[in-house]
Amino acid sequence: MLAELGYAPTDHLREGDLILFNTCTIRSGASDKVHQHLANLRNLKKKRPGVLIGIAGCVAQEEGGRLLTDYPWLDIVVGTHNLHLLQAMVRDAEAGFRRSETDFLDNSQRLDLFPPIAGVNRASAFVTVMQGCDNYCAYCIVPYVRGREISRRFDDILQEVRELAGQGVQEIVLLGQNVNSYGLKGEGQPPFHELIRAVAEVAGINRIRFMTSHPKDMSDDLIACYADLPTLCGALHLPAQSGNNRILNAMNRGYSRERYLETVDKLKAARPGIKLTGDMIVGFPGESEAEFEETLSLMEAVNYFDLFSFVYSPRPGTRAAELADDLPKQVKLERLDRLQKLQLQHSRSHNEAYVGTVQQVLVEGLAKREGQVTGRIESGRIVNLAGGFDLIGKLVEVKIIEGYANSLLGELA
Repeated sequence: MLAELGYAPTDHLREGDLILFNTCTIRSGASDKVHQHLANLRNLKKKRPGVLIGIAGCVAQEEGGRLLTDYPWLDIVVGTHNLHLLQAMVRDAEAGFRRSETDFLDNSQRLDLFPPIAGVNRASAFVTVMQGCDNYCAYCIVPYVRGREISRRFDDILQEVRELAGQGVQEIVLLGQNVNSYGLKGEGQPPFHELIRAVAEVAGINRIRFMTSHPKDMSDDLIACYADLPTLCGALHLPAQSGNNRILNAMNRGYSRERYLETVDKLKAARPGIKLTGDMIVGFPGESEAEFEETLSLMEAVNYFDLFSFVYSPRPGTRAAELADDLPKQVKLERLDRLQKLQLQHSRSHNEAYVGTVQQVLVEGLAKREGQVTGRIESGRIVNLAGGFDLIGKLVEVKIIEGYANSLLGELA
């Protein structure tokens, strides 16, 4: 969108004529970073009055026009339903007019406003299939800043996938706040498992992934795709958030520990060796030591490939923010440390098991180390290996020679 206005990206923030922050507000730390960035740009605006500064995404949606008041050097505030207005807002800012656009749109309007396909030159591409969330987990701000769930038109998605395949993209990552609820809200679209099967039939697409999925919407039909479709990667992000039923109920997650583990067993039966990643929240209001121990035991049962873990962060306006939270911060941090050390053991074990095996790597680009390229194996784990531009965009056979905490080292087989 910005390229159409004559802008091109720069790697150096302070050289930019337009600085646009894309923001997240799922945790307080993410919001705090945004405000810190904005405060730090005050002097830049004084030195270069013509530079434009904008904020997009969830923080923009949550805080709206008051950001223009709090930061007089800010020019653009564009919410989660208003990205289609960005070009006009940039033109207005160039003319000296500051704007905030954060109105939620109804679903009939949103269907025609999914961002258009852009030219790509890479091995993997994201394709949005749904937006919003109707789950209202007690700790989560997402429904309030992303709006209600809406599924994109089935035919529009497939057309975009075909166009991407025609440009050489080999891997499609289907995206949504709750991606496997696609088609469940009566919009007339087929269920998610049918979309997966349709994407798998597109010529040139060799890998399919999706994120983020909700455990309560992992249907048997969707699990069957892992048994039937070799192009569906044997890796899945399946956030549990806790291993204790009382906490899960307080979180309004919609499933029990037992149901979650039953889903995991079905996935492992459908695709032996499937790699599961997840999210865990430590220190949810009222969490006891025994309840935390159940989270650790769930981790042992699942044996996660990777895990994103956080201390509970109260978000204003959510139900959990009204709960009494008397657990000392030091206890929360100590629990997080124990959890992350356990996960580090699991991740290292997974990575070391790859050593000596030959894996298919989809090479995505140059690595940070000179003379190397980087890509991913089916599980999503990053692999670095010696090579140059000629390997980018290719699926190559690679022998794994080292396994580290978060990546692998390989050589062409």
